[in-house]
Formats: sequence, structure tokens, C-alpha cells
Amino acid sequence: MAFEQRTGLILGIESSCDETAAAVVRGGTEALSNVVASQMNLHANYGGVVPELASREHLRNIVPVVREAMSRAGVSFDDLDAVAVTEGPGLAGALLVGITYAKALTFGFDKPLIGVNHLEGHIHAVLMEARQRAEKAMELPLLALVVSGGHTHLYLAEQREGAWCYRNVGRTVDDAAGEAYDKVAKLLGLGYPGGPWIDALARRGNSQAVPFRFAQIKPRINRDGSVPLNKKAPLKVEGPSFDFSFSGIKTAVLRYIETNHMREVIAERRAKLAEHPEWKPGSEEAAALCDTRTLDLIASFQYAVVGNLLRQTFAAAETFGARGIVVSGGVAANSELRRRFQADADRHGLPVAFPSLALSTDNAAMIAAAAWQKLVAGEFASDDLGPTPQLRLGGS
Repeated sequence: MAFEQRTGLILGIESSCDETAAAVVRGGTEALSNVVASQMNLHANYGGVVPELASREHLRNIVPVVREAMSRAGVSFDDLDAVAVTEGPGLAGALLVGITYAKALTFGFDKPLIGVNHLEGHIHAVLMEARQRAEKAMELPLLALVVSGGHTHLYLAEQREGAWCYRNVGRTVDDAAGEAYDKVAKLLGLGYPGGPWIDALARRGNSQAVPFRFAQIKPRINRDGSVPLNKKAPLKVEGPSFDFSFSGIKTAVLRYIETNHMREVIAERRAKLAEHPEWKPGSEEAAALCDTRTLDLIASFQYAVVGNLLRQTFAAAETFGARGIVVSGGVAANSELRRRFQADADRHGLPVAFPSLALSTDNAAMIAAAAWQKLVAGEFASDDLGPTPQLRLGGS
């Protein structure tokens, strides 16, 4: 049953991992505010996200972040048509903070609650900005690559009777691409998160110096036609799939380090960066800590990872007849990825779209944007909405 909108205003709340975010979006198109409280510096001390610490920081940040988003938008809670919140996938404790606060708001102000899949939010970050620029909508179906520290998925996206539908046609069978960036950066004594460090330093190296290769993935098929994925619930196989695997290249980097006796210089680099936390990935001071062999290794690693993402994405686009490509998620901020995807899209005659750098990483504007069609259709969450850490999108 359709819901009668008064203002078209949706408050979005995102707390799936280590960013506490809130945003107010009108009509799924106009972001009136988008506030993000990052925990990056906290988790950098541990080389990755610590779930318990993330939950505590969300508890600390959720109220002021929402208050700031409402203030910047210049609206009151009475002005809202709905509150949207990430229900999964993500860290259970982190998700719970956002959901609990969103439910409290909807109860207190008598507003409908909309649950949103985090992955769908990343896709709609791109679509929202395209509408803001008044660009002509890409023809459907679209192929969406969602690539971040926790996810590497390919979705065939289209609309049916006004509702967005997704079919998962590719996924990582182990590490996500962003996770591989973080782990390789850690192996090399670089900072966290690893993506910006690898991206900045790769420009100084020879991407052809180390010949990394990706083997074709042939998943084990169960008797019932399902394929086991990371010991989670089996996933039904429907047609061809274009899966990813990034644990092998991480192991190859480790072997290269050991074979070339690089551990001592890595330890020195790690200690030096610990003394100078103000040094940024693109700084000359940081680059000076890396010799030619290290820079070549970094450049070759990135070249191989981006190449694998390219091959699988464009092969899937051709197989499923996609009319355009959307690339989103934290790794979509990578400069080499954007450049090479744009070049390949031009060669294939396909439009490709990326989010702005601000909307590449986790944010709440994307959650409010993805909730718009659900508001129009009156698809509201029930009172028992809870976190779903392994929530899937389109059977993913």
C-alpha cells in the first residue's frame, strides 16, 4: 500500500561498521545533509576494525551525529516522512546501535521505519548523484560492482513495477578486494586503511615488475546444486557466475617479501610511521620510506587486483547484456580503478558511473536514497526489525 508523502524527507542512519553516519535526503535525490563520524584513527592502532570498540564508538556518536544532520538540513523530526536505517550486512553490535536509535525515533515521533540493505545503499549512492546532476538515466539492466573492505559483489540490477530488483552474479569466495589492500599494506608496514597507501604509492612503481596471476575459480558444487560460501548458508547457483578470490595474491605478496628478504626494511618502515602518524599516504616523507622494489611490488599488486575486477565485471556485463556499469564502495575511490574502468567502458561503448569520493565510503545519504522507492511503495519495517549481519541482496 502506497504511503502519502508530505515532504519527501527521509532521515538515513548508517552504522554497519566503523562509521557513524546520518543524512537527510529529499525525494531520493537531494542530499540536504550528510554527516559522518569516522573511527579510522581509533582502529588504525589495531590494523583493522575491532567490533567491540566500534560498537562503543557508535553509542558515543549516534545522538550528536543525527542531531548535526538534522541541524545542517534545517529540518525538524516532525518534517520527516520516514527514518531509514541499515539492517545489514555488517557487524552485529554496530548495526544494533543504529537500528535501536532509529526505532526509538520512529516510536517517539510516530514515523514509519524503513530497513535498507547496506549493499543496495552503495548502488544508490551513484544513482542519487546522477539524478542530482540531472543526467539521463542509464538504460537497464545495469551491472553494479560493489567493492569495499568487506564486500566484492556483482549485481545485475533492474526495475520491475517501479521496484529495484537485484540478481547476484559474482562474489568473493574469500577476502574482499579492500580487505586484500588492508592486509598487503599491513604486510609492507604501511598504515591503515591500506587502500589510500597502496593507491598513492603505486603511482611511483613499475606495475609490470611482479607478474601476479589469478586462477579461474571453480567452486565445489553440492548435490543439491548449491555452492558453499565461507561456511555460510549455501547459495543456489543460477546460471553463470563471475566470482573473485583475493587471498591468493595476498599470499603471493607474503612469499615475495620472504624470498627477497624484505622483513628488516618493513620493520624499519613500520617503526618510522609509528613515530610520525601525521605523514599521509601521498607525502614525500612516506614515499621516501619505500625502496624501488617495494614500490614495484605495490604497483604490481594494484595492477593485478584492478585487472581482475575489470575482467570479471566486463565479462559479466557482456554475458548478461548490461546496458551500463555502476562501480561503488570504498575501493571505488581508487584512482587507478576509476581510470582503467573508464577506459575499458569507452572501448566497450558502455556508460560507467562512480560515486563522488565523499559517497564512496560508508555514509547515510546512500541509505536514505535507497529507501525512497520503499517509502513510495509503503514497504516499512516491522517492530521486530533487528540486525542481520549476513543479510543478502538478490540472493547474494
